[in-house]
Amino acid sequence: MVTIRPRRARTTPAMRRLMREVHLHPARLILPAFVADGICEPTAIASMPGVLQHTLDSIRALASDCAATGLGGIMLFGVPRREEKDAQGSIGWDEQGILNRALAGVRSEVGDDLVVMADTCLDEFTDHGHCGVLDERGRIDNDRTVDCYVRLAQSQAAAGAHMVGPSGMMDGQVAAIRAGLDAQGDTDVSILAYSAKYASAFFGPFREAVASSLQGDRRTYQQDPANRREGVREALLDIDQGADAVMVKPAGYYLDVLADVAEISPVPVAAYQVSGEYAMVEAAAANGWIDREAVITESLTAIMRAGADMVLSYWALEAARQL
Repeated sequence: MVTIRPRRARTTPAMRRLMREVHLHPARLILPAFVADGICEPTAIASMPGVLQHTLDSIRALASDCAATGLGGIMLFGVPRREEKDAQGSIGWDEQGILNRALAGVRSEVGDDLVVMADTCLDEFTDHGHCGVLDERGRIDNDRTVDCYVRLAQSQAAAGAHMVGPSGMMDGQVAAIRAGLDAQGDTDVSILAYSAKYASAFFGPFREAVASSLQGDRRTYQQDPANRREGVREALLDIDQGADAVMVKPAGYYLDVLADVAEISPVPVAAYQVSGEYAMVEAAAANGWIDREAVITESLTAIMRAGADMVLSYWALEAARQL
């Protein structure tokens, strides 16, 4: 009997590179980035070491670095002044709102050399911190919220976004946004749908990053972490409504959902390595418990191995430079 020796594929670094099934590439990485109104210089986010709230000037410089490094895209999140927030989040679609000014500045800086993406949600802009408009019972009014998302997306496209990212998990949001963009002539602006977004505890540090005003939780609209098949259903609905790409969020603890969505999706699949995933690795590395760079690479590889075509990660720029 012949002994089968799979170890032959692992004998040297060159052999391992040759036989590798998944290859990380900068063009498949997207950097989420925060831009805040009312700050004079980039400001550290305590729970996310190394991540900053940017000024309008520093976000342009960051985007330029991303383009020069060959990164696939940058996803912008706006942090308005607290006094600008209201029940509808109307500063989100104001031409002079922080996110739209940042989008215009970044697009002017990088042109078409980097995909400029916008988070299309209300949670950063509402005084109650929810992703939509509340009704008289204090619950999210789905259809009124979708109307606001259309205004958000239209304003973001006008500001220069190549791609909008509806992340609020409202029913029918993708179809409405597609119709709204097309109606104003923005037929080339793409939609990255946050299709399978779970009500995850791993979002905690993000809420510091955007100075969230959240009251209560988001379990009536984000998915139950116990549900797997529901992620596929949500992705299929968004694909039918015209999404150009779909997303699973979080990434690392939802690889089963990611694999399921990737198997059935005819459009590219993204995964978001969220703030809690980032913060845990940084904390462990700061204590000397893990090899930081090796864990970053392994975690990104695992997400792509599960089926992601693109990964949003706070390590995107660092990882791209290493690659």
